[in-house]
Amino acid sequence: MTHGQTPARVVVLISGSGSNLQAIIDAVAAGEIPAQICAVISNKADAYGLERAKNAGIETQVLDHKAFESREDYDAALGELIDSFSPNCVVLAGFMRILSAGLVQKFKGKMLNIHPSLLPKYQGLNTHQRALDANDKVHGVSVHFVTEELDGGPVIVQAQVPIEDGDTAQSLAQKVHAQEHIIYPLVVKWFSEQRLTMEDNYAVLDNNTLPSQGADLNAFLGS
Repeated sequence: MTHGQTPARVVVLISGSGSNLQAIIDAVAAGEIPAQICAVISNKADAYGLERAKNAGIETQVLDHKAFESREDYDAALGELIDSFSPNCVVLAGFMRILSAGLVQKFKGKMLNIHPSLLPKYQGLNTHQRALDANDKVHGVSVHFVTEELDGGPVIVQAQVPIEDGDTAQSLAQKVHAQEHIIYPLVVKWFSEQRLTMEDNYAVLDNNTLPSQGADLNAFLGS
Protein backbone atom coordinates (compact mmCIF):
# COMPACT_ATOMS: atom_id res chain seq x y z
CA MET A 1 0.00 0.00 0.00
CA THR A 2 1.37 3.35 -0.94
CA HIS A 3 1.74 5.94 1.77
CA GLY A 4 -1.55 7.65 2.55
CA GLN A 5 -3.68 5.13 0.62
CA THR A 6 -6.77 4.21 2.59
CA PRO A 7 -7.20 0.54 3.46
CA ALA A 8 -9.42 -1.50 1.18
CA ARG A 9 -12.92 -2.12 2.53
CA VAL A 10 -13.77 -5.82 2.60
CA VAL A 11 -17.09 -7.57 3.25
CA VAL A 12 -16.97 -11.32 3.90
CA LEU A 13 -19.92 -13.66 3.28
CA ILE A 14 -20.11 -16.95 5.21
CA SER A 15 -22.50 -19.79 5.97
CA GLY A 16 -20.46 -21.91 8.37
CA SER A 17 -17.45 -22.18 10.62
CA GLY A 18 -15.49 -19.40 8.92
CA SER A 19 -11.98 -20.86 9.04
CA ASN A 20 -11.00 -18.94 5.90
CA LEU A 21 -12.53 -15.82 7.45
CA GLN A 22 -10.28 -16.40 10.47
CA ALA A 23 -7.21 -16.70 8.24
CA ILE A 24 -8.06 -13.36 6.63
CA ILE A 25 -8.83 -11.71 10.00
CA ASP A 26 -5.45 -12.89 11.30
CA ALA A 27 -3.60 -11.61 8.22
CA VAL A 28 -5.28 -8.20 8.50
CA ALA A 29 -4.46 -8.04 12.23
CA ALA A 30 -0.82 -8.91 11.48
CA GLY A 31 -0.58 -6.04 9.02
CA GLU A 32 -0.13 -8.37 6.04
CA ILE A 33 -3.30 -7.17 4.29
CA PRO A 34 -3.88 -3.40 3.95
CA ALA A 35 -7.62 -3.75 4.46
CA GLN A 36 -10.42 -3.31 6.92
CA ILE A 37 -13.06 -6.03 7.23
CA CYS A 38 -16.17 -3.83 7.48
CA ALA A 39 -18.70 -6.60 7.97
CA VAL A 40 -19.26 -10.32 8.02
CA ILE A 41 -22.63 -11.37 6.62
CA SER A 42 -24.14 -14.84 7.04
CA ASN A 43 -27.29 -16.45 5.70
CA LYS A 44 -27.35 -18.62 8.84
CA ALA A 45 -27.68 -17.17 12.35
CA ASP A 46 -25.82 -20.11 13.92
CA ALA A 47 -22.72 -19.85 11.70
CA TYR A 48 -19.67 -20.04 13.97
CA GLY A 49 -17.89 -17.55 11.74
CA LEU A 50 -20.13 -14.85 13.25
CA GLU A 51 -18.49 -15.52 16.62
CA ARG A 52 -15.06 -15.22 15.01
CA ALA A 53 -16.06 -11.83 13.62
CA LYS A 54 -17.48 -10.61 16.94
CA ASN A 55 -14.31 -11.72 18.74
CA ALA A 56 -12.34 -9.55 16.30
CA GLY A 57 -14.62 -6.56 16.80
CA ILE A 58 -16.11 -6.81 13.30
CA GLU A 59 -19.74 -5.92 12.64
CA THR A 60 -21.93 -8.92 11.84
CA GLN A 61 -25.19 -9.18 9.93
CA VAL A 62 -27.51 -12.14 9.42
CA LEU A 63 -29.72 -12.21 6.35
CA ASP A 64 -31.74 -15.42 6.45
CA HIS A 65 -32.54 -16.71 2.96
CA LYS A 66 -35.58 -18.54 4.35
CA ALA A 67 -37.24 -15.18 5.01
CA PHE A 68 -37.43 -14.46 1.27
CA GLU A 69 -39.75 -15.94 -1.34
CA SER A 70 -37.22 -16.19 -4.15
CA ARG A 71 -33.49 -16.25 -4.79
CA GLU A 72 -33.83 -12.96 -6.66
CA ASP A 73 -35.58 -11.29 -3.70
CA TYR A 74 -32.89 -12.53 -1.33
CA ASP A 75 -30.04 -11.51 -3.59
CA ALA A 76 -31.54 -8.04 -4.09
CA ALA A 77 -31.64 -7.56 -0.30
CA LEU A 78 -28.16 -9.06 0.07
CA GLY A 79 -26.81 -6.74 -2.60
CA GLU A 80 -28.24 -3.71 -0.78
CA LEU A 81 -26.80 -4.91 2.53
CA ILE A 82 -23.34 -5.46 1.04
CA ASP A 83 -23.54 -2.08 -0.70
CA SER A 84 -24.33 -0.33 2.58
CA PHE A 85 -20.72 -1.00 3.65
CA SER A 86 -19.25 0.47 0.41
CA PRO A 87 -16.80 -2.42 -0.08
CA ASN A 88 -13.94 -2.51 -2.56
CA CYS A 89 -13.92 -6.29 -2.27
CA VAL A 90 -16.51 -8.98 -1.46
CA VAL A 91 -15.05 -12.26 -0.23
CA LEU A 92 -17.10 -15.46 -0.34
CA ALA A 93 -15.71 -17.69 2.41
CA GLY A 94 -17.88 -20.77 2.53
CA PHE A 95 -21.05 -18.93 1.51
CA MET A 96 -23.21 -21.88 0.48
CA ARG A 97 -25.55 -20.21 -1.92
CA ILE A 98 -25.60 -19.98 -5.70
CA LEU A 99 -25.74 -16.29 -6.57
CA SER A 100 -28.16 -14.87 -9.11
CA ALA A 101 -26.84 -13.10 -12.19
CA GLY A 102 -27.96 -9.70 -10.94
CA LEU A 103 -25.93 -9.94 -7.74
CA VAL A 104 -22.84 -11.21 -9.57
CA GLN A 105 -23.08 -8.35 -12.07
CA LYS A 106 -23.43 -5.80 -9.28
CA PHE A 107 -20.05 -6.75 -7.83
CA LYS A 108 -18.31 -7.92 -10.98
CA GLY A 109 -14.55 -7.69 -10.66
CA LYS A 110 -14.83 -7.16 -6.89
CA MET A 111 -16.09 -10.57 -5.76
CA LEU A 112 -13.74 -13.42 -4.88
CA ASN A 113 -14.49 -17.07 -4.13
CA ILE A 114 -12.50 -20.10 -3.05
CA HIS A 115 -13.29 -23.55 -4.39
CA PRO A 116 -11.83 -26.85 -3.16
CA SER A 117 -10.60 -28.25 -6.47
CA LEU A 118 -8.15 -27.46 -9.25
CA LEU A 119 -10.64 -25.68 -11.47
CA PRO A 120 -11.99 -26.24 -14.06
CA LYS A 121 -12.11 -29.73 -12.54
CA TYR A 122 -14.91 -30.57 -10.13
CA GLN A 123 -17.12 -27.54 -10.10
CA GLY A 124 -19.89 -27.83 -7.52
CA LEU A 125 -19.95 -30.09 -4.47
CA ASN A 126 -18.19 -33.20 -3.11
CA THR A 127 -14.92 -32.29 -4.80
CA HIS A 128 -12.64 -34.39 -2.58
CA GLN A 129 -14.56 -37.61 -3.18
CA ARG A 130 -14.77 -36.91 -6.90
CA ALA A 131 -11.00 -36.48 -7.10
CA LEU A 132 -10.55 -39.82 -5.30
CA ASP A 133 -13.10 -41.55 -7.52
CA ALA A 134 -11.21 -40.33 -10.60
CA ASN A 135 -7.93 -41.76 -9.23
CA ASP A 136 -6.32 -38.34 -9.50
CA LYS A 137 -2.77 -38.00 -8.21
CA VAL A 138 -3.12 -34.34 -7.27
CA HIS A 139 -5.97 -32.30 -5.90
CA GLY A 140 -6.14 -28.77 -4.58
CA VAL A 141 -7.90 -25.49 -4.25
CA SER A 142 -8.52 -22.44 -6.45
CA VAL A 143 -9.26 -18.79 -5.70
CA HIS A 144 -11.16 -17.12 -8.52
CA PHE A 145 -13.19 -14.09 -9.47
CA VAL A 146 -16.94 -14.71 -9.39
CA THR A 147 -18.82 -14.67 -12.68
CA GLU A 148 -22.26 -15.91 -13.63
CA GLU A 149 -20.90 -19.37 -14.37
CA LEU A 150 -20.83 -21.43 -11.16
CA ASP A 151 -17.19 -21.86 -10.06
CA GLY A 152 -16.30 -20.66 -13.56
CA GLY A 153 -14.72 -17.22 -13.14
CA PRO A 154 -11.07 -16.47 -13.93
CA VAL A 155 -8.68 -18.37 -11.65
CA ILE A 156 -6.25 -16.17 -9.70
CA VAL A 157 -4.14 -18.80 -7.97
CA GLN A 158 -4.23 -22.52 -7.18
CA ALA A 159 -2.49 -24.67 -4.58
CA GLN A 160 -1.94 -28.38 -5.14
CA VAL A 161 -1.89 -31.22 -2.64
CA PRO A 162 -0.78 -34.79 -3.40
CA ILE A 163 -3.33 -37.59 -3.20
CA GLU A 164 -1.68 -40.47 -1.35
CA ASP A 165 -2.66 -44.08 -0.80
CA GLY A 166 -5.13 -44.26 2.02
CA ASP A 167 -6.40 -40.70 1.61
CA THR A 168 -10.10 -40.23 2.28
CA ALA A 169 -12.38 -37.34 1.42
CA GLN A 170 -11.87 -36.17 5.02
CA SER A 171 -8.08 -36.33 4.96
CA LEU A 172 -8.01 -34.57 1.60
CA ALA A 173 -10.29 -31.86 2.97
CA GLN A 174 -7.82 -31.24 5.80
CA LYS A 175 -4.89 -30.96 3.38
CA VAL A 176 -6.87 -28.58 1.18
CA HIS A 177 -7.99 -26.45 4.13
CA ALA A 178 -4.37 -25.91 5.13
CA GLN A 179 -3.66 -24.54 1.64
CA GLU A 180 -6.84 -22.44 1.61
CA HIS A 181 -5.63 -20.57 4.68
CA ILE A 182 -2.43 -19.66 2.82
CA ILE A 183 -3.75 -18.64 -0.58
CA TYR A 184 -6.99 -16.83 0.29
CA PRO A 185 -5.32 -14.17 2.48
CA LEU A 186 -2.65 -13.82 -0.23
CA VAL A 187 -5.24 -13.04 -2.90
CA VAL A 188 -7.11 -10.59 -0.64
CA LYS A 189 -3.73 -8.90 -0.03
CA TRP A 190 -3.09 -8.57 -3.79
CA PHE A 191 -6.56 -7.16 -4.33
CA SER A 192 -6.24 -4.75 -1.40
CA GLU A 193 -2.89 -3.54 -2.76
CA GLN A 194 -4.62 -2.82 -6.09
CA ARG A 195 -2.31 -5.28 -7.84
CA LEU A 196 -5.13 -7.61 -8.91
CA THR A 197 -7.99 -6.88 -11.29
CA MET A 198 -10.38 -8.68 -13.58
CA GLU A 199 -10.30 -7.51 -17.20
CA ASP A 200 -12.83 -8.95 -19.65
CA ASN A 201 -12.70 -12.57 -18.49
CA TYR A 202 -9.10 -12.67 -17.30
CA ALA A 203 -7.37 -12.17 -13.99
CA VAL A 204 -4.55 -9.61 -14.17
CA LEU A 205 -1.83 -9.43 -11.50
CA ASP A 206 0.91 -6.78 -11.55
CA ASN A 207 -0.19 -5.87 -15.10
CA ASN A 208 0.30 -9.47 -16.30
CA THR A 209 -2.61 -11.51 -17.61
CA LEU A 210 -2.65 -14.72 -15.63
CA PRO A 211 -2.81 -18.16 -17.29
CA SER A 212 -5.95 -20.27 -16.95
CA GLN A 213 -4.62 -21.97 -13.80
CA GLY A 214 -3.73 -18.63 -12.22
CA ALA A 215 -0.47 -17.25 -10.85
CA ASP A 216 2.44 -19.53 -9.98
CA LEU A 217 2.05 -19.80 -6.22
CA ASN A 218 5.69 -20.78 -5.67
CA ALA A 219 6.79 -17.44 -7.08
CA PHE A 220 4.99 -15.63 -4.26
CA LEU A 221 5.44 -17.85 -1.22
CA GLY A 222 8.44 -16.79 0.76
CA SER A 223 8.85 -13.68 -1.36
